[in-house]
Amino acid sequence: MAALIVGAALYLVARPPIDPDHLVVPAFLALLLATALGAPVFTALGGAAIILFWGAGEPIASIPVETYRLTVSPTLPTIPLFTLAGYFFAEGGASKRLVRVFRALAGWVRGGPAIATALVCAFFTSFTGASGVTILALGGLLMPVLVQSRYSEKSSLGLLTACGSLGLLFPPSLPVILYGIVSHTPIDRLFLGGFLPGILMLLIVAWWGGREGVRSGVAPQRFDAAEAGRALWDAKWELLLPVIVLAGLFGGVATLVEAAALTALYAFVVETFVYRDLGVRRDAARVMSECGILVGGVLLILGVALGFTNYLIDAQVPARGVLWVKTTISSPLVFLLLLNLFLLVVGCLMDIFSAIVVVAPLIAPMGEAFHIDPVHLGIIFLANMELGYLTPPVGMNLFLSSYRFQKPLMEVYRAVVPMLLVLLFGVLIITYVPALTTLLPRWAGR
Repeated sequence: MAALIVGAALYLVARPPIDPDHLVVPAFLALLLATALGAPVFTALGGAAIILFWGAGEPIASIPVETYRLTVSPTLPTIPLFTLAGYFFAEGGASKRLVRVFRALAGWVRGGPAIATALVCAFFTSFTGASGVTILALGGLLMPVLVQSRYSEKSSLGLLTACGSLGLLFPPSLPVILYGIVSHTPIDRLFLGGFLPGILMLLIVAWWGGREGVRSGVAPQRFDAAEAGRALWDAKWELLLPVIVLAGLFGGVATLVEAAALTALYAFVVETFVYRDLGVRRDAARVMSECGILVGGVLLILGVALGFTNYLIDAQVPARGVLWVKTTISSPLVFLLLLNLFLLVVGCLMDIFSAIVVVAPLIAPMGEAFHIDPVHLGIIFLANMELGYLTPPVGMNLFLSSYRFQKPLMEVYRAVVPMLLVLLFGVLIITYVPALTTLLPRWAGR
């Protein structure tokens, strides 16, 4: 193999120069092979950007320029800070305390264990950014709870896989912040716009949990006010965190970055000095290191993906897409339906961070052409990405559930089908009832 590579290199050097146009397809085939063999996502996106610029005879300087522009974005610090807060909670004892709280509050209704699962997962995911930490941190706690409550193993597996991304629309979710940065949509308006759709998705899952509880003969436990009070008191500092975040974001007390810094500091103090689940010397550096690895990988993907997006803009791909859509589709309702289908495909083939950077600049001008509110368009996009986490063949939550619960991937696929259909119904409501998204941002803007 080495001899063949050396021979090919000598041949290319010795023969006359080849027009880059003729090498684009072979280069893409080599890149596709490298990706299939396990090359990282940033290699595929960055390599595609370099090949396209090179083939077009354009300088590749826009790739590092876009990366630099990302690093100096004034809202960029919110990404590692909010993620760090989620990591502190995930690594501390917050998961056990919150599970106890939501079981005590929701266990008395039919389907209470499923409702409690949805609530605690949504709480965690809003801080961990649907990065998979929710399934890994809570799966071992919640699966026995559901099975012992007489939910079938299949239903429990599907519910936990779906709930791993359920809080994606709530502040301070990382994907919402990234979408706001890339699409130049105000992040505070996106958080307001995603609140009611997020509640809708929670209610749909709660309805499914109650229905499944009736079918499985799940017996509701007696409400114990004393136990609920003790659970709330034990978890009071963690339950206060969303209040602090929302007050900082929407109360005019702090900027987005300041609210993120306050959230990370609060989580560190609560888990290290109040509950003492983490040690300053033993755990703090390790948690920060793990968080840094995750955030570094995300930022690396974003940097090269922005370069790829820049090529698409230079090649007028968004403008041509808008022209094609306007000449082919006349109804905004049809456009939204096709957009949902397209985003579902994107969500099951790409990770959410790459999808945001690559796809958001393409659909934004199309939405504008059909006079769709930018906040509504953003929530449609993110709701579809939330669904993409559990859409076969490569939804990230599918692989994480298979790994966490030691189940074959095909078994996980079959388990998530009911939840996939239920949440798809929610996505369609979000898409075709824009008031659900635009009501709070318009009210706040008065």
